[in-house]
Parts: sequence; structure tokens; C-alpha cells
Amino acid sequence: MSDVHINIGSNEDRALKLTFALEALEQEFSNIVVSSLYESPAEGFEGNDFYNIGVNATTDKSSYEVRVTLKKIENALGRKRDLPKFSARIIDLDLVLYDDIIDISLNLPRADILKYAHILAPLVELSASKQHPVEGQTYQELWQVFQCNRDFVLSQYNIDKLY
Repeated sequence: MSDVHINIGSNEDRALKLTFALEALEQEFSNIVVSSLYESPAEGFEGNDFYNIGVNATTDKSSYEVRVTLKKIENALGRKRDLPKFSARIIDLDLVLYDDIIDISLNLPRADILKYAHILAPLVELSASKQHPVEGQTYQELWQVFQCNRDFVLSQYNIDKLY
């Protein structure tokens, strides 16, 4: 079994779509642990604020199979793939970590960990003492540096806000 961390985001029908995405993940993965709900402004374009959740889980699927599974869930929830990278998202499921694998072709670990608070904050919440496979620092240490070097707006809520 492998450990994965998945980030779920949405800024359209966000509570409903995140709820459906979590239900779908529960059908595909084991030992699901869900972070708090994080709300942040859209970055790179004008749009509604995003909800994001981090999910730790275990799976017997390969990293490739996990990515295929996440795309199937996105498609089932209405994700449109012909939109620009920085645009509104009905649903976005990203494989952020797969064990401690480093694979540039699969973007593992996901480079966004070091760029965006809505990716790093759930990792800190769920895996603070775990080390980033490339950086060699814990996610808590990376968060401390991130907070000193970035100007960002991120709100944290109990996951019950979805329901």
C-alpha cells in the first residue's frame, strides 16, 4: 500500500462539488483523513474564491492509476478540460504526493507545494513532521518559511462548513 496526498479545489458550486469529490475518493481509496477546509482568493485570474481540502489516503494503485482515477472523478463531476490553466474550476483533484517518490514527468512531489498556501497548509495540518522528498525539510518547516516570504490570504474552517 502506498500513501498519497490529494488536493481538492473548487470555486464553482464549491461545497457541493467538494462533498461529491470526497464521496468519490472514499470509494477509491482507504484510510481517508481530511484536512480542514481552506478558502483563498483565485490566483492568476479574476474569479470566485476557492475552497480547498487536503486528503491523505492509502492505495494499492500505481501513481499513474491514481492520476487516471482522479481524472475520471473530475470528468464525472463536470470538469471541463478546454479552459485556460488559470480559470474557474468546477473541480480540481491533484495528486500532490505519492509516497516519497520523486518523478518529474508526473510532477511528484507536486511543485505547487512550495508555491501556494492552499496546497501547503493542508499538508502541514495532516503531515507536519513528514519531510518533503526533494527539499528535505518538514512541511512545518516549509510553512514557517512560506509565511515569512509570502503575502497571501487563506482562511481555515472546520470541514463541517461543507455540510
